[in-house]
Amino acid sequence: MTLPQIGGGAQLVGEQLAAVLGQMPDPSGGPAAGQLECELAEAFGVPHAVALSSGTAALHAALSACGIGPGDDVLVPALTVVMTVAPLAALGATPVFVDSDPATLDLDYDDAARKVTARTRAIIPVHLWGRMGDPAALAAFAAEHGLAVVEDAAQAAGTARDGQRAGTVGTAGCFSMKDGKILWSGEGGFLLTARRDVAEHAAAFRSHWQPAPPGQAAQSRLATNARLAAPLAVIALANLRRLPDLVDLRRAQMRHLLHALEQIPGLAAVTPAPREEWNGFAALLRIDLPNPRGLAEHLAQRGVPNSTGSFRLVPCDRRPMFTLSDPPCRGAAEILDRTLAVILTERDTEATLDRYAAFIAREATAWTACCGTPRAAPAGTPGTPLPAPPRLNF
Repeated sequence: MTLPQIGGGAQLVGEQLAAVLGQMPDPSGGPAAGQLECELAEAFGVPHAVALSSGTAALHAALSACGIGPGDDVLVPALTVVMTVAPLAALGATPVFVDSDPATLDLDYDDAARKVTARTRAIIPVHLWGRMGDPAALAAFAAEHGLAVVEDAAQAAGTARDGQRAGTVGTAGCFSMKDGKILWSGEGGFLLTARRDVAEHAAAFRSHWQPAPPGQAAQSRLATNARLAAPLAVIALANLRRLPDLVDLRRAQMRHLLHALEQIPGLAAVTPAPREEWNGFAALLRIDLPNPRGLAEHLAQRGVPNSTGSFRLVPCDRRPMFTLSDPPCRGAAEILDRTLAVILTERDTEATLDRYAAFIAREATAWTACCGTPRAAPAGTPGTPLPAPPRLNF
C-alpha cells in the first residue's frame, strides 16, 4: 500500500509568516485569526467559528457560554483526559463521570441517565481517537434531560457519522490544533457553533470580555486571555486549506498499519461504526492477550508511541484530583486497558509504519500466556527507540 503524497506548503507558509511577522507588533492582532474563523465556518458548514489559544480554552469558553458555573453538574465520559475536565474546575462546576460501552466506545446512556440530577446542566461527549458516538442518541438524551451539549472533538477533525460532522452536533464543538492533531498549528484551538450568542460570548471570553457582546460593556465581567496568535493562525489556515488531503493521509496510514497486523494472534483492528466516516486519528487494535496494558507499555518503551503506554492514560474517574466514581467506570477501564492506540503523525512514512508493524507483531507473538511478559528477543534485534512523543495536550 502506497501512502498518498501531499504538499507541505512549507514555502507558502514561510512567505505568509514572513508577512505577518513584518506587521508585528500589532496590538489589534491583525486579520489572520478572523480569516481563519471565516474559513473554518465554511469548511465545517456552520455559521460561526471562534479561534482560541488551545482546545482546552475552547472548552472553557464554550462551557461559559452555556452558563456553566458553581453548583452545576456536567456529565463527562471517564474515557477522556484531564484536559476535558479542567475547564469545569475553573468554572466551579462539578464533573460527573459516565461510563462507556466497550463494544462501541460510545457513552453508556443507561449509566448517564442514572447520574442525572436536578443540578445536571450539560454533557460533554468526547470523540477520543477521532471516534464519534451516535449523534442521534446523543441529541435525544440531551433533549430528554434538557442538557447543553459541548462536544470535545479535539482529535476528531474530519470525522463524521450519519452525515453529521464531529463538532457540529451540539451547542458547541471544540477542537485542538496542538502539534500532532490532523489540523495543526503547533498550538491552538477553535470552537464551532450555530448560535450567534455562543460565538459572541466565546469571542469576548477569550479576550478579557472585549469586544463585549452587543448590549454589554467591554470588561464588564471577568474573563481570560485565550487569543490565538497571528503566526499560529497563518499556519492553521495553510493546513485547513489542505485538510481533506491530511485526513486522507491519516486514514491511509491507519489502514497501512492495520493491514500489516491483521494476521497477528491476539490483536484485532477496531473498526468504525456503520455510517461512521472516521478520520483515522490513531490506529486502534484490541489486545486479547494477558496483561494487555503491560504490552502497550512495553511497546512504548521500545519506540512504538501509544496512548496507554506512552501517556499512561487511565479513566478520568480514577485521577486523584477528582472525586472518584463509586462504583468505578469499568467499561472505560476495559477500553483503555485493552486498546492499543498507536499514535500517528503526518510525518510518518511507510518505512516508519512498517517498522512499527514488525515490532508490534514480534512482541505480541512473544508475549507469553503464562505471565504476560515478553520473551527475550533474539540478539541484535531490539526495537529502535524513537524520540519521546509530544505531551498529550488538547
